[in-house]
Amino acid sequence: MKLTLKKPKYSAIKKMSYKTFRKMRKNKKIENEIQVKISQLKIDVPKDDMKRPSSIDTSKRMKILFLSSDTGGGHRASAEALARQFELLYPGSTYDLLDVITDHGYYPYKNIVKDYKHLSANPGQWDFLYKLTNTKPMEWIYEMHFKVLSEQAIRERIKSFSPDVVISVHPLMNNIPSLSCQKISEETSVHLPFFTVITDLGSAHQYWFSAAKGTGNRSRAEKIFIASDQIKSLARNRGRDSVSEEKILEFGLPIRYDFSVQAKNLGDRMSVEGKKYQALIRESLYLERNNKTVLVMGGGEGVGSLSNIVDSLYVEFTALNINATICVVCGRNEKLKSDLLNKDWDDVIGLKREENGKSIEGLPGFLKKICLLRPLLKGVCEEHNKMDEESVETIDHEVKVVPLGFITNMAEYMVAADVLVSKAGPGTIAEATSVSLPIMLTNFLPGQEEGNVEYVEKHECGLYISDREPEKIGEMVGEWLCDREKLSRLSEASKKAGNADAASQIVNAIGESTLRWKDVKDSVEDSNTD
Repeated sequence: MKLTLKKPKYSAIKKMSYKTFRKMRKNKKIENEIQVKISQLKIDVPKDDMKRPSSIDTSKRMKILFLSSDTGGGHRASAEALARQFELLYPGSTYDLLDVITDHGYYPYKNIVKDYKHLSANPGQWDFLYKLTNTKPMEWIYEMHFKVLSEQAIRERIKSFSPDVVISVHPLMNNIPSLSCQKISEETSVHLPFFTVITDLGSAHQYWFSAAKGTGNRSRAEKIFIASDQIKSLARNRGRDSVSEEKILEFGLPIRYDFSVQAKNLGDRMSVEGKKYQALIRESLYLERNNKTVLVMGGGEGVGSLSNIVDSLYVEFTALNINATICVVCGRNEKLKSDLLNKDWDDVIGLKREENGKSIEGLPGFLKKICLLRPLLKGVCEEHNKMDEESVETIDHEVKVVPLGFITNMAEYMVAADVLVSKAGPGTIAEATSVSLPIMLTNFLPGQEEGNVEYVEKHECGLYISDREPEKIGEMVGEWLCDREKLSRLSEASKKAGNADAASQIVNAIGESTLRWKDVKDSVEDSNTD
């Protein structure tokens, strides 16, 4: 399938200027060149594999019910990544997404989606609540609360979907839903398998393990799927509530199929072929193919001190004479996107103040330092064009800032980037490592995401510097971009830490087990019909 680029609607074409028309012709020419180069490299392009011919065998199709909640985007993203693999590997399969806590819970749990948005914006409160609930007494209270008030309603709701398998991708939806599945199995005399896919990377709340803990009837999950040795250690060292070794499978975090395709196409990102493919992806995104590229993210809502970080990166790259593109994923933060689009970057680095004969005393300390030292930093980055004193003063090299909204082609942007600057979300880290991208972490939710920082630093694929120190972030990222050997080491370590095919491996394991039980279920239904 062709790699297509966005085009204006026909209604807009009628009113376009000659200049716009020429730009479109140029973009079309670029698109055609990219298609030729892709065919020459013999690489795959992500395509809509769900549009299958009717002749495809659908005998292995199944109905999957995912249990999740929109407390952050990672849980839904993992469910959708797994669902896509079910549709690819088991054609004809269908799935549903159910939030049993919001639909059938009671106060205070019923409001978890709304409360999460508040708590994630107030890390101190989140830290207190996370640590309070991550205890055995609170786990017991939570389970008794739902067992008494909600279990029957949850059981009936699950039965209404007639699923062949139930998969939890949320820590609050394990113990009682798995109990409901057990009771459904007893009522129907047909086993309804239950699986847990842990969507955390370096640390995990103990509620994640509640469906698989202990032995006998207490351990109701068929398997739990984990992403790291750190999670395995937590699962195995819980005393009486430990998860048995045979129930744990470590494949990695499930991420979107696009990353598997892009990882295969990219190969070694530091190789000649890897650089060629990266340049093609940059062209398809209308980014400068030869610029160093940094992808800056703050989560789906565009949270975090992104503006200060972007300012720091811009100033540092200017000082180091780096031709660079800074892509900023603003998410739903329209104000940040607008501010970046309208920002006077000359003013940010103090040039306009100097040209107008004004003092730079009003600038933040690190910006003022860069402005004063800029002429002394000529030629620091040896990979870039050397400049004479006059060109340093006028800064005729290029640093571009590209604000992005809520994007769906993240895999392509991560391939295009040389460094990722982001908060420590587990899904983002897993996606970055799948395409061997070095990571600079700048923020994390206490408790839940602390282990993700440890994961990245343990695997030596990146560093953590707080977003309260944006100048240090800029300095370190600039240092990486100027040191090819360092960047290569980080990229290699990132590749070792990632697994772009985790979703398909998890689905294969679940699918094989589910089909065995489904055959039994179909046999029972056939005998009842007879």
